[in-house]
Amino acid sequence: MSERVAAVDCGTNSIRLLIADVDAGGLSEVDRRMTIVRLGQGVDKSGAFAAEALERVFKASDDFAAVISQAGATRVRFVATSAARDVSNRDEFFAGIRARFGVEPDIISGDEEAALSFVGATAGLEAMDVPAPYLVADIGGGSTELVLGDKSGVLRAESLDMGSVRMTERHLHTDPATTDEWAAAIKDIDALLDNTSVPLTEARTLIGVAGTVTTVAAVALGLTEYDRAVVHHARIAGPVLRETTSWLMGSTRAERAAVPVIHPGRVDVIGAGALILQRLYDRLGVDEVLTSEHDILDGVALSLA
Repeated sequence: MSERVAAVDCGTNSIRLLIADVDAGGLSEVDRRMTIVRLGQGVDKSGAFAAEALERVFKASDDFAAVISQAGATRVRFVATSAARDVSNRDEFFAGIRARFGVEPDIISGDEEAALSFVGATAGLEAMDVPAPYLVADIGGGSTELVLGDKSGVLRAESLDMGSVRMTERHLHTDPATTDEWAAAIKDIDALLDNTSVPLTEARTLIGVAGTVTTVAAVALGLTEYDRAVVHHARIAGPVLRETTSWLMGSTRAERAAVPVIHPGRVDVIGAGALILQRLYDRLGVDEVLTSEHDILDGVALSLA
């Protein structure tokens, strides 16, 4: 017998909702939606959520709570990541979420975030010719979760303090980014990858999940409108990824805004996200990135079973 559940993931750049019917056989999606809220706006410098960022999150949460109620979900789990871990005004954030969803937000650790992403991303791979170990990369706004695992589960995981918003705010201030800004971002990303505890070269498949990667994939595929069915399990070859990253980093804001598959809330930061994916890909001896529309949201929903 299935149970209808709702999973909400609030990250640095977006808040996302998945409503699904879950049973012993897995999950069946009922509704999935996303709103860009830029919760991490300025957090890297201020150490606190901006008032306007909280307002955006609470408005989106009101909308999500109404959808959850209408769908008849019986259990809800709200997870918050990266930017919500150490901010000075987290109590205000907690209170607003409790008031809207009736649950206590889970500020999950990097390890749990990585494990949930791995479960979501690898569900259904049994039917595909995908060699293990898998490296699942969830590039968010404030952090990147790297998870190495195989069919037995997670082998090693780490959350790195690099994300599309964080790297943009630190380094990319010109439109388009200058050579020096580009080099500074690469130096920062490479330093974090140099010191990760995850043995990257052991991976035989790179799986990219969440909005940054799926947006890069949609651009790489030349889609004129976003199509989840096309993006899910798309394979992006190395040269195509490199060409796409170069264009996203080298284009102006107006040029990126004219691409219909780039959500307006990602226009400013998608270049940095693509650069993180590119630098990670370059460390691995693989030929492509396998993209997945299933990620931490699916893992959270399955955790409610």
